[in-house]
Amino acid sequence: MTQTFLRMPPSGPDPSWLNGAAIYQIYPLSFRDRGGDGWGDLEGVLEGLDHVASLGVDGVWISPFYPSPRKDFGYDVADHRAVDPRMGNLTVFDRLVERAHGLGLKVLVDLVCGHTSDAHPWFIDSRRSRAGDRADWYVWADAKPDGTAPNNWLSVFGGAAWSWEPRRRQYYLHHFLPSQPALNLHEPAVMDALCETAAFWMERGVDGFRIDAVDFFAHDPQLRSNPAAVWREAEPPLKPFALQQHVYDMMHPAIGGILARLRETVDRYPGRVLLGELSSQPGAVQRIAAYCTPQGLHAAYTLSLAKQPFSAKGFSQALAAVPRPDSICWSLSNHDVERAASRWLPEGADPEVFNALLAMLAASLPGTVCVYQGEELGLPNAVLEQHQLRDPFGITYWPDFPGRDGSRTPMPWRGDEPNAGFSSGEPWLPVPPPHAALAVDRQERLAGSPLAVWRAALALRHDHEILRSGSVAAVEDHGDLLSFERTLDGERLLAVFNLADRPAEFSMRGRGEVEALIVPRAPGSASPEVAADGRLLVMPPLSAFLGRLRPSR
Repeated sequence: MTQTFLRMPPSGPDPSWLNGAAIYQIYPLSFRDRGGDGWGDLEGVLEGLDHVASLGVDGVWISPFYPSPRKDFGYDVADHRAVDPRMGNLTVFDRLVERAHGLGLKVLVDLVCGHTSDAHPWFIDSRRSRAGDRADWYVWADAKPDGTAPNNWLSVFGGAAWSWEPRRRQYYLHHFLPSQPALNLHEPAVMDALCETAAFWMERGVDGFRIDAVDFFAHDPQLRSNPAAVWREAEPPLKPFALQQHVYDMMHPAIGGILARLRETVDRYPGRVLLGELSSQPGAVQRIAAYCTPQGLHAAYTLSLAKQPFSAKGFSQALAAVPRPDSICWSLSNHDVERAASRWLPEGADPEVFNALLAMLAASLPGTVCVYQGEELGLPNAVLEQHQLRDPFGITYWPDFPGRDGSRTPMPWRGDEPNAGFSSGEPWLPVPPPHAALAVDRQERLAGSPLAVWRAALALRHDHEILRSGSVAAVEDHGDLLSFERTLDGERLLAVFNLADRPAEFSMRGRGEVEALIVPRAPGSASPEVAADGRLLVMPPLSAFLGRLRPSR
């Protein structure tokens, strides 16, 4: 079964500040705790901004800090226009924005549009009866004649996507936890409230929004059941969500109109942007093209890229699939997936060498690049025991799927202090000893550390406009080699990456003369070399090469 999407005419490169920017993602619950309760807070974010600015990034994306029961750790929002008292208040937030802007950093905050917490006043009103002012603010449906749910839709977190509400004698939709009811974004009053929320934060100085879970914004109005997925493997996946083709419960063409309403709001505030999160469902990269238009998002990332194997073909296909590569955001690690330093590390490979490759790959890709907190330290994914888990997804699927807690453990600041300087109290997630050894203060003193490599790579991106806003051409994959050219105003830059832990050779025939740029690398690792005749580039394992191209004389 095919899926269609709202298509807009192609446009030129996005002129916003987001195009070519490097964004640092802060997951505040795990960034830094100044209150001593073991949970990160906004004072901690404020204190850590100097470190963020030292990386050479252009802005920060701050994950939710709103009042929340924390059943999904901030993404179950109970009040869109306040700060959770456990994390600070609006005065602290205003100081944070002022300090970030003083350091030259733009500020993005999460705008969770598709659902709320069941503790949100909107849902408390909506569930009371079918006749109230907010009766239609959420997705409600009658039971089938036999009393069962309206259809077979499934929750991402396991089980049915419908829960019974006895007050209304109806089912409500939830794509995630039952405590995260889905908003009805076709209701004009709901969109009015969300756009007013966006304006509230823009009036406080934020420079835009990361839009959560865009693919779930609209669904089939007839509530038709999803067909079963077709599996060729001997064993089906252990996650029920993967047993369906999600053609009716998400990715509906009406999403385009919802995004247009949000874009209309942010366009009233010059310089503001929308960065969207897309799911890992098939066709995600193509949906980036559909959603990122002059009437929609400025850029988007998809979880499918982070969940696929680390391969030259995967990156080349992503680069080729979108007519405007500047609309892609590359989030190699984030709070929803295993850290790339572990997820993609070839067996037996040197983690520091691999870290340098990731840093250079991120610095060379077009569009927007997100650096997840701790990625600049080369943090591996934490390995936790079952009793240490907090993530409802991880708890449900233990031990077959580890969940998301391993990428959410606290940021290590000072290796010799309790909890690596994150908190004076017991952290909500443990600080693994290997992370303490990679703390910020320890890496600050080490030449060639992962932190030094990331700073150098981001400086290279900052210093070369062609890496930020140049076009992309000649995208190729040859086995484990990924190559592409960045072009700008007649200048050509060749980027080659060996994604395997073994040497490889890249043909330079027809490329012209090459002048290599200085690429940061891990101590003890070898550099790529151009053969004497200029026709061959010898790539060591897990290496990166950047070179200016000039026509042969």
